[in-house]
Amino acid sequence: MAVCDVIEQAARDCAASWGIAKVHSRPDPILKDAGIDAVFICTSTDTHAELIEAASSAGKQIFCEKPIALDLASIDRALAAVESAGVKLQIGFNRRFDPNFREARERIAAGDIGAPHLLRITSRDPAPPPIAYIEGSGGLFLDMTIHDFDMARYIMGDDVLEVYARGAVLVDPAIGEAGDVDTATVDLQFARGALGVIENSRQAVYGYDQRLEVLGGKGRVQVENPRPHTAMLSDLDGDHTPPLLPFFLERYGESFVAEAQAFVSAVLRDQDVPVSGRDARAPVVMAIAAKRSLDENRPVRLSEVE
Repeated sequence: MAVCDVIEQAARDCAASWGIAKVHSRPDPILKDAGIDAVFICTSTDTHAELIEAASSAGKQIFCEKPIALDLASIDRALAAVESAGVKLQIGFNRRFDPNFREARERIAAGDIGAPHLLRITSRDPAPPPIAYIEGSGGLFLDMTIHDFDMARYIMGDDVLEVYARGAVLVDPAIGEAGDVDTATVDLQFARGALGVIENSRQAVYGYDQRLEVLGGKGRVQVENPRPHTAMLSDLDGDHTPPLLPFFLERYGESFVAEAQAFVSAVLRDQDVPVSGRDARAPVVMAIAAKRSLDENRPVRLSEVE
């Protein structure tokens, strides 16, 4: 095993925590190491595609954080390299591995709510990231909503044909000055006729808010926010419930472990990975279409972006 980070001390700290002997500040030694079969790419987005191509050429099995890149040409080159090398590539859309969302998907797939009619996804961060991060992130749709675009396809088991996005700057004027929005809704039209809406905010002062609901012909399924505990105190001032979990590490810790286990299992058993290259590309197409919709104030079909 080996760990690499451009900040070498960070790599050393990680290695010490996990008992890893090899530490590097560049990826080349890892890619050239014949004793390493698979790599986890957890670097900044602008490096993902290049590292996927390099790892493919080195014959490594690959796990990479989302997204592969911010443009489709770079994504397609990376996917072509993976296919040519015959290696596996799993992308880190970790919310698919959350047990609550997975249960909702399984209920829908089993027909428990009948044919899905309406999807609503709520995704709100407790506070916006630094402006320097926003400037290099690709914007709200490619950075934040991309998780929700993936969840929409995953939960519904269907592709999206058209999006209609609206956005505003209501949290921090500096986000608008950086060319982005901090509050948005995106309407979705699915291939089998269902409708959906995603709503995002960069600031929910009460905590990390992650919910969804699907209405079908026979019923509905919903996923609410998990909390640290379920005890509720009632007194003269009313009912008091525990606050929401603070952010994504606390909310999705279990899912991060599960997605890594799924990747390792796929490699060891030579099985298909659960989040494919097509799964990785589709949310980026949706994000680009949403940005075009916002800019042009009209519905945009994904075929226009393709």
